[in-house]
Amino acid sequence: MKLLVDSGSTKADWIAIDDNGKVIFTTQSLGLNPEVLSKEEIIARLEDKFDISHNKAKASNLYFYGAGCGTDRMKNFLASVFEEYFTNAKVTVHEDTYAAVYATTPKNEKAIVCILGTGSNCSYFDGKVLHQKVQSLGYIAMDDCSGNRFGRHLIRGYYFNKMPQDMAKDFEKTFNVDPDFIKNKLYKEPNPNAYLATFAKFLIKHKDTDFCKKYIKEELEAFIENYIMQFENYKEVPVHFVGSIAFYLREELSEKLQQYDIQVGNILRRPIDGLIAYHILNK
Repeated sequence: MKLLVDSGSTKADWIAIDDNGKVIFTTQSLGLNPEVLSKEEIIARLEDKFDISHNKAKASNLYFYGAGCGTDRMKNFLASVFEEYFTNAKVTVHEDTYAAVYATTPKNEKAIVCILGTGSNCSYFDGKVLHQKVQSLGYIAMDDCSGNRFGRHLIRGYYFNKMPQDMAKDFEKTFNVDPDFIKNKLYKEPNPNAYLATFAKFLIKHKDTDFCKKYIKEELEAFIENYIMQFENYKEVPVHFVGSIAFYLREELSEKLQQYDIQVGNILRRPIDGLIAYHILNK
């Protein structure tokens, strides 16, 4: 049994397949970002899911694609946790961009592949190897145009009294805006980046307002200029996207890319289905 996992900071999609690609089960756990979680927290999240915990000994291979796995240190740390937990499995850990590549890019084709979800990322795929120009420093310093970045804008807009009154009332109904609650989520609980990203749905709901349009425009431009334009051939190859922010803002994203003369490629919400096809072809 092969386990295929596509994990962001907020959630992780799991699919178990047999050697013929037949799906045995699917499930979803909380995200497994090794940059923000301890070994104990990761194992607790695995144990919390019946399908995972009760089939851990049956797994022969685990292919994990995850946020926070961009350095060898994080890959090795997470692989060691999985090897201890899935005792009979050969474990392979890749950064989440590889899942986006395999899901969006035809075999051997060149492309720039981006992730816009809870966090953000961008890489160049030369048809065989992934190349990174920007080393992410995480949600505090980077993550342009991500869910957590938009969450930060909304909270600041609300607390600095810049959010339109009607929208502010809806914000208060939708979220707990008590300052002690927010500060506890941001500074004392795990996964503050995932917490910030929970506000992104509100931005998407109100995306046609001038208040939200301003943040969407600024963040899209920042992502294009800081990430995509790092690659000299950014106008010569398609640019693919994976992630909920890219998917739900695909009209705004496509329009902004066209303004920069950038080829709009595939825009997918989740790469997990494409991973099944990839691993069947490459079994």
